[in-house]
Amino acid sequence: MNTIAQHWINGQWTGSDSVLESINPADGTVVGSFYDGGEAEASAAVDAAAAAFETTEWSRNPSLRATALSRLADNLEARVPEVAAMLSRENGKLLGETTWEVSGAVGWLRYAAASARTQNAGRAAETAPGQYTHSVPEPLGVAGIISPWNSPVMLTVRALGPALAAGCTVVVKLPAQTALTNELFAQVLASVTEIPAGVVSVFTESGNTGAPFLVSSDKVDVINYTGSTPVGRRIAAAASTTLKRLGLELGGKAPMVILPDADLDIVIPTVVQSLVLMNGQFCCTGSRVLVHRDIADQVRTRLTNALAQVRLGSGDDKDAQLGPLIDRASAQRVDAIVEEATSYGTVLLRGGAVTDGPLAAGAFYRPSLIEVDRTDVRIVQEEVFGPVQTFEIFDDEDDAVTKANATIYGLAASVFSSDSMKARRIARRIRTGTVWINTWGAISEDFEEGGVKGSGYGYLCGPRAIEEFQALKVYVEQDHTQSTH
Repeated sequence: MNTIAQHWINGQWTGSDSVLESINPADGTVVGSFYDGGEAEASAAVDAAAAAFETTEWSRNPSLRATALSRLADNLEARVPEVAAMLSRENGKLLGETTWEVSGAVGWLRYAAASARTQNAGRAAETAPGQYTHSVPEPLGVAGIISPWNSPVMLTVRALGPALAAGCTVVVKLPAQTALTNELFAQVLASVTEIPAGVVSVFTESGNTGAPFLVSSDKVDVINYTGSTPVGRRIAAAASTTLKRLGLELGGKAPMVILPDADLDIVIPTVVQSLVLMNGQFCCTGSRVLVHRDIADQVRTRLTNALAQVRLGSGDDKDAQLGPLIDRASAQRVDAIVEEATSYGTVLLRGGAVTDGPLAAGAFYRPSLIEVDRTDVRIVQEEVFGPVQTFEIFDDEDDAVTKANATIYGLAASVFSSDSMKARRIARRIRTGTVWINTWGAISEDFEEGGVKGSGYGYLCGPRAIEEFQALKVYVEQDHTQSTH
């Protein structure tokens, strides 16, 4: 790596006036230094992307795009251990999770490579005598991708792959919390000689000037953002002035609906995993446990005991189940929400920040479980983004569905039952983009991801992902030797 992590803009490594430090949330130590970008870097990257779209063959050569994406997958695969280790140090996730993330991104790039060759055809028909009409999907132009720190590699690739496959040129804004990982990923991009300069630029930003520039620029044709719902609303408002295409995957408050006939030997470890994965900092975190009254006592006891036994540790601790939050400020924010909930809920397990022992220097937070009988309270209605679950009881299917749908969010949910038809019936009524049945967190590059309601709109992964970065052009040709009547 460079001594100070740099941006990759228009085929060149560049710095900035400001230099900051990347901090390991597990122990507060400095991982390294990075140049902190902003509007200047965003502007330079957009200009480069706009020029590359017009002057290179990238947008018109699907074979080149497929080859480049395949090479990108190969080169990332070769560096999975290195990128995963750095990501674990910077954002605190367990090494097994970061390895899964980076390895999974390789598969998504391979899917995108195939899409470049297979999803570039339109339709054709003789729509009237002598009148021939055909449609062709074309790249929208310059795409801006704004990625979060909780899974920066996978969530970037999830949009970058289809954007490049479509023929767009791309500017990626990555978060400061994973700055050194960002540079490693940019190095992989830079190693793919088939990608012309300017087609992909990557910059890191801790502030809030570069990303807004991407959203408001009339040179940027499509924005993909993954992050919070409040920020998503601001992006939608700001983008309205240019009427650019938007893809927004926003917050979640995933309900875990447990029916009386569910196999609790499957349910309990799955619900625990849904809370601790990514240290509870995941838009699909199983933050709401909805349990039928007939089994509430069993689930309450078993889940409380299981969460109390969760082992905390740094990313390289092979026995750890839960790493630190991204920083101490997040631990304080989460704890304030939990403390407020104790005034209206029943504390089943009061976790909290680790303040003594070998983990005290980090941003560790023990799991909390709060039983509530209202859906209009903050801990139910807001995305906590930490290892905190609510325990809620329902009486029948209608009650379960009503409570599951009681928030603004609609990203994901789970239903647990030994009766598959019953589970599907309930799943059909839950308003989310994804419903898992007797499992949680299963994702694939072959099928779409997206939310409804306050969780955003647009699709990533699957065959519809590339369409988020394409426009359809219709050509009509008339043979005047034939009548059109």
